[in-house]
Amino acid sequence: MCRFIETICVEAGSALRIDYHNSRLNATRHELWGDVPELRIEQYIQTDGYVERTRLRIEYDTEIRKVEYIPYHLCPVSSLRLVEMPDDADYHLKYADRSVLNALFERRDGADDVLAVRDGFITDTSIANVALWDGEQWHTPSHPLLKGTHRQFLLDNGMIAEREIKTDELSRYTKIRLFNAMIHFGEIEFSTDRLFISNPLL
Repeated sequence: MCRFIETICVEAGSALRIDYHNSRLNATRHELWGDVPELRIEQYIQTDGYVERTRLRIEYDTEIRKVEYIPYHLCPVSSLRLVEMPDDADYHLKYADRSVLNALFERRDGADDVLAVRDGFITDTSIANVALWDGEQWHTPSHPLLKGTHRQFLLDNGMIAEREIKTDELSRYTKIRLFNAMIHFGEIEFSTDRLFISNPLL
């Protein structure tokens, strides 16, 4: 049976955006196993005492199988290589098996990470959703590889907007941000000059 994960940011003793993680966990379980009873992550965790940013990793299938608390260290990213996503690759659910994403990462060719492209549209990096700045608004791709919980929070609060972004439209944007459950919005930001495009895409 496939297993899935939720990665939750714990900081100052609190699990951030826990309702979003509950929603995705239960949506995944309902998609795969039908009418199963809903789970509440907060009933399985203890966050008191975790003052520094900590990665809370939940592994589950029909039930929660493993809970881990892992010290977190932000890895800097300041360049991305655009790579073509294989047609048969799928990561619309947060699988515990990251082999699809790891294979993409191996194609970064000197950049810090990759920016996956599908059918001419940008999606995600191997670790994060992205948003691009057009001078007025932050746009995030309409069809990411994975609809992240932090991404949904930012959309719900009007901080980013969805848009289909073609690779040949990247010149209209000046900055890019990477974010996920562990990376705060604005914590990783750099110029779109650091997006490297091979011809053809790798």
